[in-house]
Amino acid sequence: MIVEYIRYRIADPERRAEFEKAYATAAEQLDLAPQCLGYELSHGIEEPDRYILRIEWTSVADHEQGFRGSPHFPPFLAAIRPYVGDIVEMKHYARTSVVSAASGDVAGGQTP
Repeated sequence: MIVEYIRYRIADPERRAEFEKAYATAAEQLDLAPQCLGYELSHGIEEPDRYILRIEWTSVADHEQGFRGSPHFPPFLAAIRPYVGDIVEMKHYARTSVVSAASGDVAGGQTP
């Protein structure tokens, strides 16, 4: 599993509600995509113009070739297209062994 983080900066307060609504629509396609294991969109508290989308993918290839080549990608992209220019960063990350014990997955994949 890999994690993709997409950071957005939506300066106009009126566009923020529209942005969240657009992602709710786009998320329907993520729910249908077998390559997507989960996602969440977080909104900045100290900096309300900031958003971070976290998507868990089965692999980078499954995301970039599988999802983007699937019938789920065109409607996903159509929903969020007005906000592509607001992307500050879009990167994939691999998890490390440092995870919360509360998640039930501690270092080395062993539970206490």
